[in-house]
Amino acid sequence: MTHSTARRNVLRGTVAAAALAATAAAPTGAAQATPAGTAPADAKGRSGPTIGILIFDGYSMLDPTGPAEVLSRIPDATVMMIAEQRGPVRTDTGDVALIAERSLAEVGHLDVLLVSGGGYRGMDEALENRTILNFIRETHRHTRWTTSVCSGGLLLAAAGLLKGRKAAVHWLAAEQLQKRFGVTYSPQRYVHSGKIITSAGVSAGVDMSLYLASLIAGEDTARAIQLAIEYDPQPPFDSGNAAEASDELKRRAAELLSASEV
Repeated sequence: MTHSTARRNVLRGTVAAAALAATAAAPTGAAQATPAGTAPADAKGRSGPTIGILIFDGYSMLDPTGPAEVLSRIPDATVMMIAEQRGPVRTDTGDVALIAERSLAEVGHLDVLLVSGGGYRGMDEALENRTILNFIRETHRHTRWTTSVCSGGLLLAAAGLLKGRKAAVHWLAAEQLQKRFGVTYSPQRYVHSGKIITSAGVSAGVDMSLYLASLIAGEDTARAIQLAIEYDPQPPFDSGNAAEASDELKRRAAELLSASEV
């Protein structure tokens, strides 16, 4: 037996044992609770929330993929990448492309809209794209949750959704959020205001998505998802907080982001 085969068998056995133990512990005849805010069963027979993750040319890779890893683990959830047009959509570095399964015109009801952020060029273009802004504005009217990651909060602001609210964005987008759109910047990992949840830069989308998972499916499920993806950040450097970073480190970070774009 190969090492990989043995590992798969161990994992299968662990999952099966956990499921059996949970079944044995459940009260006889206990009803299964339906998570709040779920939509009718989709074409795949799923009855959980329908989640659309909006990407555009020049988005930042982890903005959609980090949340997708979390949200796709919500029981019966349907998660899809959406963009102005179907097909491959490239990141701000140009190295990777994700496939948008549906164009904005093809998207039906969404329980959750998640708007990704992007690099300087990608954001500049998206902020002037009336199709994207109109889609965000109209879709928000019917969502249970409207969310953003990183500079995606600027798109929510441009669509007029953040008036009178505080919001989190990437620290490099904070000045634009306040001066261009008149929205109060909050330097937190994520900010919950009404049915809108905004998050700080890139990696903060994972934190926000775990919080969102708890709102949709309950804290126990969200905790289980966190363990399932083994999300226990222990970075080698204590340099991820802009409020505590030196001016030189912030200059270098901004320089790297700009230089890596295409």
